This record gives sequence, structure tokens and C-alpha cells, in this order.
Amino acid sequence: MPGDKSRKIRLMTVLALLAAAGCGATGKHGPGAAAEASPQVGGTAPAGPSASPAKPPGPPGVTPGPGEVRRIPRPADGLPPVISSIPTRRKVVFLTIDDGWEQDPGFVRQVRQERIPIAAFVTRDAVEAQGAADPTAQGGRYLGAGKWDYVRSMREAGATVENHTLTHPDLPALGYEGQRAEICGATRLIRRQTGTAPTLLRPPFGNHNTLTRRAAGACGMQALLLWTATVQPGGKIAYQVPDKKLRPGDVLLLHFRPNLSRDFRILVDKIRRRGFELGNLDAYLRAAGVTR
Repeated sequence: MPGDKSRKIRLMTVLALLAAAGCGATGKHGPGAAAEASPQVGGTAPAGPSASPAKPPGPPGVTPGPGEVRRIPRPADGLPPVISSIPTRRKVVFLTIDDGWEQDPGFVRQVRQERIPIAAFVTRDAVEAQGAADPTAQGGRYLGAGKWDYVRSMREAGATVENHTLTHPDLPALGYEGQRAEICGATRLIRRQTGTAPTLLRPPFGNHNTLTRRAAGACGMQALLLWTATVQPGGKIAYQVPDKKLRPGDVLLLHFRPNLSRDFRILVDKIRRRGFELGNLDAYLRAAGVTR
């Protein structure tokens, strides 16, 4: 009958529509499956096993807030200034390390993993383990172990690499040309080995004169950086002030010595327990108008 035929046609149409809808929702093929496999617009695909974590943004250590740092005036003679601390009231200190004899990989790991800001003032002879090692560096497990590869690993971990001369001489005893050869020679070497030229000089033993500053300026140095406290074996801080306390803006001097990784960890923990932060020296010097 015509009515039965009409009902049959409508029933077949409904069944076909239901089948198509089911395939689109749950089937392994067709437009529904393609939509399920593709990420939504604006979404992020899940990272695979080989995906590496994003590098943390910005430089390591704390950076100054607006107006925090007083500017350091340029000397009247136009030569690089001599600085031993940063003019700030914030409880922040700065870590620096000299020479380069003991090349402890644990130290670099800590700098990298904890994003600790540090400025390394290296000498050619120490990094390359030429000549007699500094007595305080003898007996270490990693004396000259990595040479310039080690310095590059520090830089990749976030450290800045600065100038401590080629051979660690008493600079004022050399005269102008001798000082310039030591400072400019180290600058050229550091640029060649790391890809970046230093901007700071730490004169060996802290000894300097006007000719040192003149030679430093000729070699591209923007400041001579000294220190306010030294760090001894065991992470002990030797202060140069009567109250024997850390002060805001202090610059601490370490050396590449045996047990560096252990002593460095002790030092960092001690600084933090006393309520101080670790500052990014480069950022603070720029805020003080010393470097560009």
C-alpha cells in the first residue's frame, strides 16, 4: 500500500541519518576522527618524550627596581672608575670568582640549575693550567680539567666572563705598555674563546694605579671591580668591615679552589639564611651608569 511504502522510506531515511551520526562521533575514519586527532584552534599539542623544558626568561639573579641604585659618577679624569660595592639599600650581594685553576663541574651545575648569578674573572695561565698553580689551588681534583671548555660551560650556565689579565702579575710594577699587553691580551683571548669581550677588570691582588686605569680604558674596560669581602675554604666569609656583617651591595670574592662545589653551596645557603638575595652584577652596574 502507498502508506506502508511511505512509512518504509521514512524509516530507512532515519536509520541512515543515525548511522551517519554514529560514524562521525565514534568511528575510526571520517571527518569526526580527523577533528578528534587535531588540536583545537589556539590549543597546544602535548609535548612528546623528546621535548625539552623552556629556558627560564631573563638573566640569573635579582635585578634592580626603578630608582633603586644610585648612579656612580664618572671620574673627572675620564678613566674607568674603581668600584668595590654597589650603591643600593636592598639586601643584595654579588658573587665573583677569580683565576680559573680548579675547574669543578659541580660548581657549574649549581650555577646552572639554581640560576645563581656569578661573574668569573679569569686568567689565561690559570684556565690553561700553565706554570705553577696558585698554592691555594693545589691539591684539587679538577686542576685545569676543562680549560676553555669549562669557561664556556660557565658562560652557557649564565655566568659572565671578565678580565683578570693573562698571567696574574702585579700590574703597577709593569708600566703602561706592560699593563696594556696583559689586559688587552686577556680581552682578545676571552673574546676569541667565548664570543664576548669582557667589560670589567679585576687587577690581580687588587693592585692598581692611574696607568692601570688608563690601560684598562684603552682595552675596552668600563670599570675596575674590587671587593668588600673574601670567601675562605669552608665557605667562611672574611669581612673587611669592623662589624663583620654583610651589607647591601657587597661584592664577595671567591677563588677556583679545591672543594669549590661544596664551599659554594655552603656560602650560598649562608647568604640566604641572613636574608640577602643574589644580585645580577651586570644589571646593577648598568643601572648605576657604569656599563652599557
